[in-house]
Amino acid sequence: MEFNQLESFISVVKHNSFSYAAKELYITQPTVSNNIQNLEKELNTTLLNRTSKTINLTDSGKIFYKYAVELINIRDKAKYILSEHSNKVEGEIEITASSIPEQYILPYIIKDFLNIYPKVSFSMTHKNSKDIIDDILEGKLNFGIVGARYHSDMLEYIDFYEDELVLCTPNNDNYPFPENDYLDIDALFSEKLILRKKGSGTRKLIEQKLSVMDISLDDLNIVSQIDSNEMIKKMIELGLGVSFISKIAVKNEIDLKLLKPLKIKDLELKRSFYFVYSKNRTLSPVVEAFKDFLINWKDINHITP
Repeated sequence: MEFNQLESFISVVKHNSFSYAAKELYITQPTVSNNIQNLEKELNTTLLNRTSKTINLTDSGKIFYKYAVELINIRDKAKYILSEHSNKVEGEIEITASSIPEQYILPYIIKDFLNIYPKVSFSMTHKNSKDIIDDILEGKLNFGIVGARYHSDMLEYIDFYEDELVLCTPNNDNYPFPENDYLDIDALFSEKLILRKKGSGTRKLIEQKLSVMDISLDDLNIVSQIDSNEMIKKMIELGLGVSFISKIAVKNEIDLKLLKPLKIKDLELKRSFYFVYSKNRTLSPVVEAFKDFLINWKDINHITP
């Protein structure tokens, strides 16, 4: 079993494509196919179901994929430790993050990280918090950045930023603002509410906090369910409804007096963002460096919502 065989297998699974795997690994497509065929021959099992249109993991492939990733990570960690004396941290970090940290927090973190480790590059993928957690539990991801905790004995969470949701309304004369910027909870029943779709950390927090007050989302007048925070902000500005949204996400709109942030009496909407990973997986050295950086960064972060 050779590392180039494992890398070919992992890349094909990640991209669901032999051609994309070849491009990523800078080898030919026949070489990718040959690597996987030799791996399957050595393991005496079929790892991939290949059809003209799709590539799927077999049951054996699903089992072996987690070990393949683990073997590559252990190799990289060994190489890192051997070269640690020269203080080298380099490579690519592939981050999958939920909406708010991806758009409004990670750019600051990446900037500070690159000041220390300039030879690291980043790639970003967006998913909601629930899908990221599911991918980690299924072995498709090593780690992720999420805005909600989903309990599992297999997961470790590191909180690195405290967030707060506010109820955003259009900032114009047509909206009756309370004098102290606090609304009674009953006011929610008369509002047109725009919500994030199921699976988002924002929606999960709202559901949890309202349920404590014996309020279900079904009791409210939900007019739209949207994935995009930017679209939600524009809809609020146009007077199409109000929405709970992270204070950091509406900082510019508040400064420009396009939106008005309100709070609900007796409704605490603070939360944390987390670096989450599986306890049973070995993180690559560059990701370990990023994780350690986040642990310290949460105490010195300088984002002003």
